[in-house]
Amino acid sequence: MKRLNRRHILRGAGVALALPFLDAMSPWEISSALAAESKFRPRAESTIVQPRVVFCYVPNGVNILQWQPKEVGPNYTLSPTLKVLEEIRDDFTVVSGLGHPRCTGGHSGADTWLTGADLRSVPGKDYANSLSVDQLIAESLGTETRFASQQWSDQSGTGSAGHSHTLSFDRNGTPLPAEDSPKRIFERLFVPESAGDREATLRRYAERRSVLDNVLEESKRLARRIGKEDQRKLDEYMGSVRSTEQRIERLESWIDRPKPSVDPPLLQLAMQPHNAHDRPMWIDVMLELAYLSFITDSTRVISFEWSREAGGFGGGGENHHELSHHGGDAGMLEKLATIDRFHLERLKRFLGFLRQTRESDGSMLDRTIVVFGSGMNSGEGGDHSPKNLPLLVAGGSKLGLRHNRHVHFESEKSPPLSNLLLELTQRIGIETDSFSDATGASILSA
Repeated sequence: MKRLNRRHILRGAGVALALPFLDAMSPWEISSALAAESKFRPRAESTIVQPRVVFCYVPNGVNILQWQPKEVGPNYTLSPTLKVLEEIRDDFTVVSGLGHPRCTGGHSGADTWLTGADLRSVPGKDYANSLSVDQLIAESLGTETRFASQQWSDQSGTGSAGHSHTLSFDRNGTPLPAEDSPKRIFERLFVPESAGDREATLRRYAERRSVLDNVLEESKRLARRIGKEDQRKLDEYMGSVRSTEQRIERLESWIDRPKPSVDPPLLQLAMQPHNAHDRPMWIDVMLELAYLSFITDSTRVISFEWSREAGGFGGGGENHHELSHHGGDAGMLEKLATIDRFHLERLKRFLGFLRQTRESDGSMLDRTIVVFGSGMNSGEGGDHSPKNLPLLVAGGSKLGLRHNRHVHFESEKSPPLSNLLLELTQRIGIETDSFSDATGASILSA
């Protein structure tokens, strides 16, 4: 098949129209057989010995009746849903009872899962988020990688307040846009850029820097004419501007460093997240890209929202959101449990990649923390509560985590989920004693 330049345009009657991205513009061949069995296999060994973390989010809660184990401690019996993970039970811990006490629940679970914020805490504002834990971690782990972090979802962009398409928020609570296309993620991470591409990229960076310089200069003049409250708001805004400037600087520093080489034909990059036929393979290929991101040390921090709240599909195209409003109906609950097991099968496959790849004196999983869960609990009646959130923590044994346990707290008396997020941050090696509303950092070490 003839390859086309990605900047190819059609000209006619004095008008130039840019073509959409076509398979023929891709530097790799895409199989015409969609959703065929994946040929992807993990590598035998990793030479990058560094801590990593990935946050995997599923919307709408779970069938908590079949999810939560009845016994507590190391000798617990896996619940009907968690039995999917029987053969790797030594590599994960079930945590139950934790929640976000400052959150109101509903469909804002993804907005608050990694922040724990009270979205209505600022007078006069309908929505005010705060720093997410992945970005706190990325501020340290991301200084040595091409990308400080990656944000992925089944819908690109940021979504809307209370229905976020991203799990990640900067220090000003500004959402960081997510990517939903395996093709575009692969290009960003692994496709080499030509000299012309690099020049065009540097021009864009220079243009953005010029805009930011003008904004900074104008803000100084404006600051002299406004009151204290407006000054505070302006400072928050300028914090986001400075963060953007810093991201441009780090991207410029990597522009002439070659990207790692990855074999694209093994990846089914044409998968679409909202095609019921593609859906299982779309999740798999996104997790394959997560594995490749880690083993090439392209990033050490990933947040991946498998579906946005009030959405989502099961492995057979089932309407996940509709089933979460089950009202206690036994049939709907069983279908919800089927979706839960489908998600865990995808997680198990990804954990298997990490387990099979040797790294120093263990495996990649030993230095990779994988957090899987939801920002709501659909409960016994279909209510969308921020209490007793379903949660698994896997990997990280070389970072001090020990597993094969069910750690349970009574939800009405439990510490906030932020305690666990703070503990994981510390396990990764970041020296901090505060995050969001955390009151301590001893959930898994209790």
